Amino acid sequence: MVILRRGLLAALALASAFALAGPANAQTKLKWAHVYEPSEPFHTASVWAAGEIAKRTGGRYQIDVYPSSQLGKESDINQGLTLGTVDMIISGSSFAGKAYPPIGVTYYPYTFRDAGHLLAYARSDVFQDLAKGYEGKTGNHIVAVTYYGVRQATSNRPFKTCAEMKGLKIRVPDAPAYLAMPKACSANIAPIAFAEVYLALQNGTVDAQENPLTTIEAKKFYEVQKNIILTGHIVDHLNTILSASLWNKLSPEDRVIFSEVAQEAAARATGEVARREKELLDVFKQKGLNIVEVDTAEFKDTVMKNITFESFGYRKADWDRIQAIKSSM
Repeated sequence: MVILRRGLLAALALASAFALAGPANAQTKLKWAHVYEPSEPFHTASVWAAGEIAKRTGGRYQIDVYPSSQLGKESDINQGLTLGTVDMIISGSSFAGKAYPPIGVTYYPYTFRDAGHLLAYARSDVFQDLAKGYEGKTGNHIVAVTYYGVRQATSNRPFKTCAEMKGLKIRVPDAPAYLAMPKACSANIAPIAFAEVYLALQNGTVDAQENPLTTIEAKKFYEVQKNIILTGHIVDHLNTILSASLWNKLSPEDRVIFSEVAQEAAARATGEVARREKELLDVFKQKGLNIVEVDTAEFKDTVMKNITFESFGYRKADWDRIQAIKSSM
């Protein structure tokens, strides 16, 4: 009887221990969304990061990564951070600028001189100030910045000057930041969802679009466009953003893990994008595309004369601080 009682007490103690340990070891499932293709570095690096976070937290987090606009277009996944439909996203500051306009100043044309200038900005006090402003407005936390590439135009008809863009039907992302250059050049702007751009180019809904060379390759826009125009109007980047809900729930130790892994993933993707970008002009030439070089100073001057910072909610003082940053490459 005594032995049975001791056995029962031991079993109860063990069950109690499992019950107490259960919540602490429970796995949290998270959704990480973006609009890029599975073949792109942004996705492969995210998948690596999801696995690495699971490893470094002892399996307490299972992160499923959803590419190719599976959880919605870019504006949708940004809203999803607040609505609770996503926990993490990769997205540009142009879309963060919808909630906090000043952070979108990096999308004013010709703000960055090159990739090195952009990456130096990502480590600067200017970025920290703008990121804090965005977090103060939304509660969402930016943990990493990835180089996305220099945005160039593709078009069915070539152009070499800003004036020659007049009347051109060009697709831009559905965020105010992208309007400055086409607007200054009197183009007709069509904010079509990213997943629909190929078809829009193919069926003539639009004549042109603009994206980095690596995206032009990944989305196969070169199949339905004859000309690549090297406008180089935006040196672009993507932020890895955690929702306010997720960030506030993370312990200080887990915040460090999420941040460090995201930054390592960003560095991986940045390196891949930069390497491939250097190769692609030759690749596109071999495919028979017409590469058109332009006087970017003429485009920049036209934008500066016609588009004010204030019209987009940007602050000229932030832009001036960015100009003073020295490139890191």
